[in-house]
Amino acid sequence: MFEPTLPSLRRLLLVGTAALLITGCAERVDVRGNLPDVEQVVEIQPGISTRDDVVRILGTPSTLSSFQDRTWYYIGQRQEQFAFLRPEITDRSVLIVTFDERGLVQETRLNTIEDGHNVDLVERETPTEGRELTVLQQLFGNLGRFPGSTGQ
Repeated sequence: MFEPTLPSLRRLLLVGTAALLITGCAERVDVRGNLPDVEQVVEIQPGISTRDDVVRILGTPSTLSSFQDRTWYYIGQRQEQFAFLRPEITDRSVLIVTFDERGLVQETRLNTIEDGHNVDLVERETPTEGRELTVLQQLFGNLGRFPGSTGQ
């Protein structure tokens, strides 16, 4: 019968800890949405391809135009994260497919992450009417305001 010695147990513990740390630091890649390949996009021929052709090649769109269904959007992004660090977006694209009245592709346009613009958020708060209540006013403010169970 094999009896483990103290040095072999240490070695086993060291190898197990190293394996656990290495797997915890693996890079994680998340792909969200629909990132069509360039080969797929080239298959779409303006003036020739129909809506059914586009669905067959690219799948259903991520979203449609708000006012007409003549513009389809295929939206996707890829982000990578290493260990506990902040995720980094490595690829983002929006493929815009526009159809004419007959349902044929009129135009395709690809916007990438380089075409994006940073938007500055407004830090202001909208003032509201009324007054600030303390915690006690909030807890006890409604006592006696509602009718009892007598149906008053």
